[in-house]
Amino acid sequence: MQKNYLIAGGSSGIGLALVKRLVEQGNQVTVISRTDEKLAGLPHVVHLQKDVLTDEIMESELPEMLHGLAYCPGSINLKPFRSLKPEQFLEDFNINVLGAVKVLQAAHKALKKTGQSSVVLFSTVAVAQGMPFHASIAAAKGGVEGLTRSLAAEWAPNVRVNCIAPSLTDTPMAERLLSTPEKREASAQRHPLKQVGTPENLAALACFLLSDESSWMSGQVIGMDGGMSSLRV
Repeated sequence: MQKNYLIAGGSSGIGLALVKRLVEQGNQVTVISRTDEKLAGLPHVVHLQKDVLTDEIMESELPEMLHGLAYCPGSINLKPFRSLKPEQFLEDFNINVLGAVKVLQAAHKALKKTGQSSVVLFSTVAVAQGMPFHASIAAAKGGVEGLTRSLAAEWAPNVRVNCIAPSLTDTPMAERLLSTPEKREASAQRHPLKQVGTPENLAALACFLLSDESSWMSGQVIGMDGGMSSLRV
């Protein structure tokens, strides 16, 4: 059966990899993003050109029924704490938390209509593992994890809500941190599995969480981080 999914931030990185995977499975996907050039040629994709920070997300613009939603926009703002301005904390909170809130509120009715739908949000390994220079992004993503658990309780049993907490992943957003072979190798070596994550790694897990195969999971924050959060090798 063809299902309807909404992917915010589905035109690059993890979001794009997830859109491609869902389309390959024969699903209909609505993408909210600022650009659509990488979506060209993909079947069963409807694009809504919006900036989640500044544009209103209208319930009437979304499919009448949604089987799943993933919110993929994020930020990587790594600075010493003393250098961070309050405005930068707000920027990270806005894109990671309030953007998700806007999309979720607009989509809630459509998610409820299916009777059994799923939401996937994204955190970071830096929430559970204290890391220098991560104060702003870890604070914002901590809010995402709190939102995950709160909505999982409030929206049960009809809408499941789970969260993925990755380590550094090879996406356009992380490009400056992986811009040379030396940086890439150093990042890989920080992980017990000696690899940098790929968008496809994260998309595979997100796809599982959106599917009926994870129908007994809700309120979980799942680490997909090359072993960084739990292994010492």
